Amino acid sequence: MLGLSIPVLRILEITPERVGAISAGHEFGPIIRTNAAVGLKYSMKSGLVTEQLQCVRDDRALFENLSFQFSTGEVIQVKGPNGSGKTTLLRTIVGIAEHVEGQFNWSGVFGNGSKPDPLKLLYLGHKPGVTSLSTPLENLSFYAEINDWNIPSRESLFKALEKVGLKGFEYTPAHSLSAGQNRRIALARLYLADTEKAPLWILDEPFTALDLKGVGQLESHIEAHAKAGGMVILTTHHELKISGLRVLNLEEFGA
Repeated sequence: MLGLSIPVLRILEITPERVGAISAGHEFGPIIRTNAAVGLKYSMKSGLVTEQLQCVRDDRALFENLSFQFSTGEVIQVKGPNGSGKTTLLRTIVGIAEHVEGQFNWSGVFGNGSKPDPLKLLYLGHKPGVTSLSTPLENLSFYAEINDWNIPSRESLFKALEKVGLKGFEYTPAHSLSAGQNRRIALARLYLADTEKAPLWILDEPFTALDLKGVGQLESHIEAHAKAGGMVILTTHHELKISGLRVLNLEEFGA
């Protein structure tokens, strides 16, 4: 590791004189805005490094010159006002949206190259991704099976659904449940996820459908996942109570 214990992201202007020190590991910030003329070589065990990212939507640059390094054991909150590109960044990290400029470099347990290993990833977007004719129990079991997780016990399935407030709805078809309850079916996956099987969590507004008790439980679960060697990148308007939380504010990289 290269000294990534700093909980809040730090912006450094990189000059040619500092490149040698940074590359050698003597000086390193978790997030770096580089001079475009300077090339940097990063070294890390497992994680993600991006360089000079730019994303555009409707001919408008959402953010640019975005470079950062994330690694195992970290929880990262992506912040910014509406329209700043939070969801776009998550979708780009996952590999389902395109970026105009820049590079992604995954390493270690998360995969190698420009995209993460899909079998190591648990992504929750704005849509819950559940089958409306299936019950919460069936949806959860099916998700674990297609992602090659260990076959969950009946007890673990019921416990996961109880954690998200769906006790008593295990056998109710999803189409008979509210939008918030469908969202919670998706969230229940987090309570089945094994850190070894799915170490990388990318979560877009995961607290939206939860009450205060559910929020507290999920915060603790996210923190435990990171401490077990996972990595979590999320967006939320909720004030998080997670130790060592890192914050990436996209407003600082607005075009």
